[in-house]
Amino acid sequence: MKLSSTFSTLGLALLLGLLPPTALAGPGHDHGEALVTAAGTALPRFAATSESFELVGVLDGTKIALYLDHADDNRPVKDARLELDIAGTHVPVTRVAEGEFQATLAAPLAEGVSPVTATVAAGTDTDLLAGEIDLHPAAHTDAAPAGLARRTALMAGAAAAVLLALVAAWRLRRGRGRGRAARMGSAQRVGGAA
Repeated sequence: MKLSSTFSTLGLALLLGLLPPTALAGPGHDHGEALVTAAGTALPRFAATSESFELVGVLDGTKIALYLDHADDNRPVKDARLELDIAGTHVPVTRVAEGEFQATLAAPLAEGVSPVTATVAAGTDTDLLAGEIDLHPAAHTDAAPAGLARRTALMAGAAAAVLLALVAAWRLRRGRGRGRAARMGSAQRVGGAA
């Protein structure tokens, strides 16, 4: 096989390896919808627990989505009443569905750790749940996800290694060709003089 054919094949393989899979798939060969990955930061959340109940709250600005489940099997708590206190302030709670509530803060929470307490009344059971919410400024949400950056760096490194190997092979092959031509030329001169 010629050296130029080898370089062409390796170059094409390298190029195809760097393309995203969707660039190569034709109609009917895309294997369904691509997985959706979240970009940016997750919403702050907290958990307040006891032996009987578990309350999870998801904070979105001043709105809080609350999910109340039984601690032993994660079933939503039916016919529950919920009272919520965050950082010493009573927060009104509205029932949305079985085990689901919503609340609205009067003002956004301050950065840092705030204590959360909830009183749950369900049937004959009443319990006090405790937890905390930890708020910190959002990190750079416009930065590429760590997995993507790592994958890109690995691919770039692999491409550079393949390219260096190809250049080294080409130089080695080219050096052998010049040495052979030089030997053949001197052999012809020696043979012609005799």
